[in-house]
Amino acid sequence: MLKLGILISGNGSNLQAIIDAIAAGRLDARIEVVISNKPGAYGLQRAEAAGIKAITVKPSSFADAADPTHCYNDALRQILESCEVDWVVMAGYMKLLGSEVLDAFPDHVINLHPALLPSFPGAHAIEEAFAAGVPVTGVTVHIANERFDDGPILARVEVPVLSDDTLDTLEARIHEAEHKLLPQVLATLH
Repeated sequence: MLKLGILISGNGSNLQAIIDAIAAGRLDARIEVVISNKPGAYGLQRAEAAGIKAITVKPSSFADAADPTHCYNDALRQILESCEVDWVVMAGYMKLLGSEVLDAFPDHVINLHPALLPSFPGAHAIEEAFAAGVPVTGVTVHIANERFDDGPILARVEVPVLSDDTLDTLEARIHEAEHKLLPQVLATLH
């Protein structure tokens, strides 16, 4: 059984997809902790409703430290290690992880990105793909490293951009693809 630590920044719909896959028996895993960098993120409520430990670690809490980025990442590492997770999953987590976490979980930190990497890296991938008028975009799951949306790709799925798509309809289909792909990839991990 995989022991997961999930990092989120917002709604937590991908977290919910993982919770649902575990409940349905499609994923042999247990979520040990959900950590958000944003207080009040709805994903924290999803975690609590499922009986999962939910913690907020605000980067701004470390602003006065000599090295705030190191201190923030070290705090994440300490929580993840204390929860004895095997894998760290960035599921809509909108910060770059530092070496403190990546080195503690070598090749065991994965990221979900709403585009076909290496195209459209960054926080606005869906909007950028839509504005570029590409015929196909998609979803990528990859091993994370210290660069945004970089690292070995584990799986990708294409999502066509339809002629009558709006940004909202495309975004909805991309999220639907994310909710399927992420639990499928997690089910292949050891």
